Amino acid sequence: MEYTHFLLLFGVGTVAGFINVMAGGGSSITLPALIFLGLDGALANGTNRIAIFIQNIFAISSFRQKKVHQFKNSFLLALWTLPGAVVGALVAVRISDEWFRDILAVVMLGIVVSMFFTPAGKSGRQNVVLQKKPFLIYPVLLAIGFYGGFLQVGVGFLFMASFYHILKLNLVHVNMHKVFIIFMYTIPALAIFIYSGNVNWGFGLSLAAGNAFGGWWSAQLAVKKGDRFIRIILAVAILIMALKLFQLF
Repeated sequence: MEYTHFLLLFGVGTVAGFINVMAGGGSSITLPALIFLGLDGALANGTNRIAIFIQNIFAISSFRQKKVHQFKNSFLLALWTLPGAVVGALVAVRISDEWFRDILAVVMLGIVVSMFFTPAGKSGRQNVVLQKKPFLIYPVLLAIGFYGGFLQVGVGFLFMASFYHILKLNLVHVNMHKVFIIFMYTIPALAIFIYSGNVNWGFGLSLAAGNAFGGWWSAQLAVKKGDRFIRIILAVAILIMALKLFQLF
């Protein structure tokens, strides 16, 4: 493998890690880059999970450094994604993911519209540790876990919309929970990709170094800049991803 491949993947990973932690959709950059370098879809999908796994370790550490964490709450939420993630990963190593594109693009556009039309009086959301979570969040987490295990692309948007609208959390704490949960369900998903031989370790570790760097800085800025800054990054990331999925560029 040429050194230029390492440098390319590190650069792509840095951008993707920043976008993933702040909003989502970074895998829409990394997966095409891996395929461009010669990996097939399943191998690119598995290789990308190494970067996701390491990126979220650094993001969790960065949030913790800023004293923004609720590990027990995040862990309990993450448990609901694990069964779906396992099934999704098992499906992913067997079938193509192309049929998701148009549906996902419509979902992404719906999310960005909903984020900017918050009902009056509900925009100032707080960091709330809910004692009784709405029941809807549990089947939603199971479904998102399946999608994350299967494809991963854009899963951050789905977590953000779910936590923002169902749990009524502000976007800083939405991101805090999101990175922990994705870290948790990536463990069994990655194990399945490794077992099936769908991981390129050289490409994966190069990409992971960039993802980790971008993810750490993204978490720092998310806490420092707050809800408004995340909202802008989120809107831009979703719109770019939707256009890409519609194959408009």
